[in-house]
Amino acid sequence: MVNQLSVDEFLAKAQSLPVVDVRSPGEYDQAHIPGAVSIPLFDNEERALVGTKYKNAGKDSAVLLGLDLVGSKLAGFVKQSKKLNPQTKEVLVHCWRGGMRSGSFAWLLDTAGLTASTLAGGYKAYRSAVLSAFAEPRELIILGGKTGSGKTDILKELARQGEQVIDLEGLAHHKGSTYGAIGQLPQPATEQYENLLFGVWRTLDRNRRIWIEDESRNVGSCFVPMALWQQMRAAPVAFVDVPKAVRVQRLVAEYTGIDHSLLVEATQRISKRLGGKVTKDALEALTRNDYAAVADLTLDYYDKAYLHGLSQRDQAQVHPLDVSVDSPAETARWLIDWAREQEISQSQPTIDP
Repeated sequence: MVNQLSVDEFLAKAQSLPVVDVRSPGEYDQAHIPGAVSIPLFDNEERALVGTKYKNAGKDSAVLLGLDLVGSKLAGFVKQSKKLNPQTKEVLVHCWRGGMRSGSFAWLLDTAGLTASTLAGGYKAYRSAVLSAFAEPRELIILGGKTGSGKTDILKELARQGEQVIDLEGLAHHKGSTYGAIGQLPQPATEQYENLLFGVWRTLDRNRRIWIEDESRNVGSCFVPMALWQQMRAAPVAFVDVPKAVRVQRLVAEYTGIDHSLLVEATQRISKRLGGKVTKDALEALTRNDYAAVADLTLDYYDKAYLHGLSQRDQAQVHPLDVSVDSPAETARWLIDWAREQEISQSQPTIDP
């Protein structure tokens, strides 16, 4: 009898055991449990054939076809799985619904001397857990600031100083603006982005605050899960107000040395929002390698867009904090002190006059 695990049990074991995803390559490529290894029972074409057979001729015929297709692969499945954990020979296995594919694969491994447990409900159950998790109330603090304020570096410093953080941009491989994909890895699909976020979310202490950068719902082509987004919109915002000149210097340092053509393309993509003259001036500045001028010109647009978004929030929840020096470590220390003061003030009893 194959041992089935709940989502929580499966993910707890996945911290120390390899996970085998036996779905087709197409299913895996769309999205998967982070860290899972693809050992598909059927390739994309074979999966389609079995599905068609099931629909047209029933389960028994589909099973026979499946056996014909995988017969020559069985030894390979065992060899690949053994390599994943040669010490204890224990692995975790899942398919889409936790049915025949993962059960058959686990039975094969058990027969060959390995120990295999499956995910009850399969990847579908995992996805249900992912989407429901973000509705769990957490104490969030939104780190706000105009473009170039160094929010990502501040988040990293907050983490170094013991705070809990979620780096939405880091997981999305995108810095948020039209220039945000430059120098980044390809973005994951939104479903995979949700899986990656869940991987971080579930490890954080529910009784401690979590810092998240202020973002629009989309980070490049990735979308923040709606339940998390709604929590973010209701959370207090620590708005680090950094002077424009300081932000220009930071942006110049970030983008100097980047492929020049990519900067030109990114500037052209927002030409309608910048306006004809600003776009022309920015492109001319790029031809002179005058990155400070480009940053100065484009920040006017980004600042207006960010402040408009900030104005849509409950202003009682927006806390401006003047930051004149570009020192992420110092700013992080300041933010931690500010957050502690907020906790103290909120814990003070109210005395009626």
